[in-house]
Amino acid sequence: MILPKVRDPRFITIRRGGTLTDPDHHLLALWAATCAEHVLGLFEAERPDDPRPRDAIEHARAWVRGEVPMMQARAAGGHAMGAARDLKGAARHAAYAAGQAGAVAHVAAHELGAAAYAIKAVRAAAPRCEGDAAGRLECRWQRDQLPDVIRELVLDDQRLRNDICWSVFDC
Repeated sequence: MILPKVRDPRFITIRRGGTLTDPDHHLLALWAATCAEHVLGLFEAERPDDPRPRDAIEHARAWVRGEVPMMQARAAGGHAMGAARDLKGAARHAAYAAGQAGAVAHVAAHELGAAAYAIKAVRAAAPRCEGDAAGRLECRWQRDQLPDVIRELVLDDQRLRNDICWSVFDC
């Protein structure tokens, strides 16, 4: 479970009673797509003919550009998660990262799911005793990709939800 029981109003759009602006929502979606794309090769190495995770990432970006509606981006995210179901390890986590990225258009708080699953993918792909170190490197890389406008928001979200995100944000 990557979503909290009580939703943080900072991740709810203004039109739905929260404080999240559309431009910041778009930045969260783009960051999530970047995190997921960074590990996409781990899925594609296992399933090179399955386009669903890549499609979810592309739909997240297309939603930001106004080219697809939220429902289409969310559906693409669900299809990417479907691609993960019968897999294990790094490939599974990479597909879930893409699925979470696609879902950000619907619920902005999925941004952390994309990042967390990407870190889990890197950990799973690393040699046995190097997983934690690889995960910390991925976490730091992700933080380096954060736009300044949403940096503090995401870092605070990581702090608040680290325990329900498998403690992957201890980096």
